Order: sequence, then C-alpha cells, then structure tokens
Amino acid sequence: MKFITRPSLKQASTARSAAPDLLVLPVAGKQLQGEAAQWADGQCAGLLADWAASGEIDDKPGSVLLQRMPKGSAFARVMLVSLGKQAAAVSDKDFLDATLAAGKAALAGKAGKAVFALHQAAPAQRDSAWALRHTVLRLREAAYRFDAMKSRPAPKPALHEVALVSDEAGDAAVLAQAQALADGIDLAKDLGNLPGNVCTPSYLASRARKLSNQFKLKCEILGEKQMQALKMGSLLSVARGSAQAPQFIVMHYNGGPARQAPQVLVGKGITFDTGGISLKPAAEMDEMKYDMCGAASVLGTMQAIAQMKLKLNVIGIVPTCENMPGGRATKPGDVVTSMSGQTIEILNTDAEGRLILCDALTYAERFKPAAVVDIATLTGACVVALGNHHTGLFSSQETLVADLVAAGRQSGDTCWPMPVDEVYGEALKSNFADVANVGGRAGGAITAACFLARFTKAYDWAHLDIAGTAWKSGAAKGATGRPVALLTTWLEGRAASSAQEVRGTKTRKRKA
Repeated sequence: MKFITRPSLKQASTARSAAPDLLVLPVAGKQLQGEAAQWADGQCAGLLADWAASGEIDDKPGSVLLQRMPKGSAFARVMLVSLGKQAAAVSDKDFLDATLAAGKAALAGKAGKAVFALHQAAPAQRDSAWALRHTVLRLREAAYRFDAMKSRPAPKPALHEVALVSDEAGDAAVLAQAQALADGIDLAKDLGNLPGNVCTPSYLASRARKLSNQFKLKCEILGEKQMQALKMGSLLSVARGSAQAPQFIVMHYNGGPARQAPQVLVGKGITFDTGGISLKPAAEMDEMKYDMCGAASVLGTMQAIAQMKLKLNVIGIVPTCENMPGGRATKPGDVVTSMSGQTIEILNTDAEGRLILCDALTYAERFKPAAVVDIATLTGACVVALGNHHTGLFSSQETLVADLVAAGRQSGDTCWPMPVDEVYGEALKSNFADVANVGGRAGGAITAACFLARFTKAYDWAHLDIAGTAWKSGAAKGATGRPVALLTTWLEGRAASSAQEVRGTKTRKRKA
C-alpha cells in the first residue's frame, strides 16, 4: 500500500495522480470533525453533516457509515467514522480503534484510492506526527495477510493508495518512518506465523543473513561448535533433544558514531517448544511455534531502524533452537554450567527460555553496552498477571523503565512495570547448584526475571515478557508483531538523546 500526502482536500480531489473514489472523514458526537470534513461538507451543501447527525452512525469508536455520493461529486463514496461521543474526549484507544476499523472497511470495498482525514481529529494530547504515524500503522495492520502457506492465496484488496491530508513540514519523512516501522512489524508477524517445520533455527539464521545483505548490516552466525568453545552449556542443554542444530545470531547496525556504546536487543528464539521431557499438554501446543516471537521482534526491529537510517549503534542477538524430547534431551534434575560459570539445576525443562537467554546475556557483556533489553515469550504467569494487553517489564534501573514505559505509551505497544526485588530470588535456591531454573508457581514471571538478572550485573538491563502480547489465539489466531513498535520507538528516543548530547558537547567546546 502506497501512502502520500496532499496539502488540502481540494488538491486531493482534483489531482490526477490521486483520483480517489473514497473519502474517509471523522465524526464525534454526531458532528463532522476537522478542516477536510468541513470543506467536503461545503461542496455538497451540508449533506455530510446531515448524515453525521442522522443517528445512522453509532457513537462507539470505530462505527462506520459508508455512503455513495451524488453524481458530479469529487468523491464517489464517503465513509464517516465515529471517534466517540465527544471530540474533546477522544482517547488514544478511540483513535486507534477507529482508524483500524476504517482501514478494514476500506479494504473490504472496491475503492482503489482513498483519502483519509481521520488524523485531523486525533486526541488532544497528540500532535499531527503521532496521528499520521498511527494512521499508517493501523492501515497496514488492517491490510496484513499471512497466506504464504496456502495453495490459493486470497485476492489482493483493491485499495492500493492512501492520501493523507496534511501540509505540515516533514510529513513525508513521518510517513517514510511509519512505513519502515510497519515493514518491521510485518516481518516479525511473518516469522511468527510460519510453522515450526519451516521456521527452524537454520531458517532464522538465513533470514538474518538476508536482512543483513539487504540493509548492509554486519551478521555473525555461531554454530554448535563455536557455542561449545564459548562454554554456552545452558543454551546447548536445551538443544540436545532436537535434530535441528542450534544457531546463535549476532547482527550489528552501526548508525551512530564509532565510539558510541551500542544498545543491545536479545530475543528468545525457541522455534518450537514441546516442553522437552517436561512435556506440555497437547491442547494448543501448535501455538508453541510462537515461542520464537522474541527473536522475530529483534529481526523486525533491526529492519525498521535500518530502513529509518537511525543514528544509533544497535546489536541484535538471537539464541535459537528447538526444545524437544528425545534420548539425548536434558532431564529434570540435570545440572549444567552456563557461559558465566554459574551452575544451574534444571528442575523443569519447560522453563527453557531463560536457559538460552542467560548465555546470550553473558555474551552481550563483550560489547560494553549502553543498555540491554531481552524479549521473550517467557512465562504463562505473566499472562495470568497482565492478560493480553500489556507486556511485562522487569528492571531495577528506574530511568530505563521510565523510557520503555514512555515508548510504550507513544507507540501504543504498552508495557507494565513489575517488581524484580532480590527477595523473590530466594525461591530459586538449589541444594545441588548455584541456582535452580524455576522457583514454583508463586510469582512465576518475577522469579523468571530474577533468574535472568543474575547474568546482567555488568550493565543496565530490562526484560520484556511478551507471553501475553506476542500472538492472539482463537478466530484471530496470529502473531501481533509486538513489541517491535515499542522497541523501535525506544531506540528512536535513544538516538534523539544521543544527538542532543553530541550537540551539547560541541556547544561547550565552542564556548571553551
């Protein structure tokens, strides 16, 4: 889908390159909202205002009314979209829900080109750049399809071009950044939705190489022998039961100054999780193909920031393997030695994500990172605690927590701070090793984070538990692409802060 801007609705209705046949306008409290809607209403003698006030469109955000315009009108059809009962009370959720609903309705129709002006009625606390960005993201979300595994893919929607009414300087750049983010989200969704017999550890490594070649990133793939040489005994213990060889992916994006300490993302890449010897129940085990969504989010974020040409150094690390039962599989009660030298008693082989992440987090030390964020579908306990709305956020660094929470609110890809106090780590005591890999049912998401914290003493660190947000079940089953938007927005903030620091240093030098 192509996105363009038009400085006015008048130009959009007359430009040959646009020739739109659908106009999408916001309504709140049964009244038209925004300059574009007022101009369009004036062109048809108040007809649109009459439709808005008629009661045919519900006040619920996302309700739509599609009408055919009289002959001779600038647009063949007009879609009125409700943002709620009061324009002043429109929330972020109202706007996002309405834009997604409008996108789905537009894609279901026959319009090839459309003009959207919903962003002119964005929440009062948001600027036009936020509204434009989220319009693009929600329309791309509505347009997403995964039919790569079907013998007969569904026909493509007619809608292929969307014009956004805006005359703000820099809007073209906003659209480009939004589309880069949408591309990264789509990549994460695609990887998550692939079945486990296709998306193996080797497949993830090949996609990382392809991505690196496309965007000129540096990419290293460590094999089993190299992991053995590094003494990654914890990671390798998980891979033992599988015929698929483990892979350790390291991607470097060097967009900032050479001496700038990198931000490091670490994504859990269990391409299928049976639970190992601690076998999972059969029901819904097919969804364990999503246990690599942390890895998918790292690859998606790396693509997004590379397309954006973000001025920041970022490293993506993906430890990836399968967790399978077998004659060589790790058994409950086994003790393994991690790369850090700490020994781990494996009481439950289904708590495998933390076992591959701990070696990756130790490996991250060599880069002397500014901060490390790991992303993992780690615990069902986090789903119980937070449901499917917020990603669980665990960190003892207050500034890092505040930055990630703010990025979540800005992106609509939210996270919620959870405790990671040392007292919870008492549950991980072992009689036979330095630490056990599980600590019982109580506070399971927290004790999992406490386990990871033992391997992150050398740098600022945060853990994102995406078990409740990485995919949807039921009729809407599929990967969500979260938290690519959260991570990308956080990295954009880091890049902006770095640029500000550089400018401040230059100013101080000039004054000196």
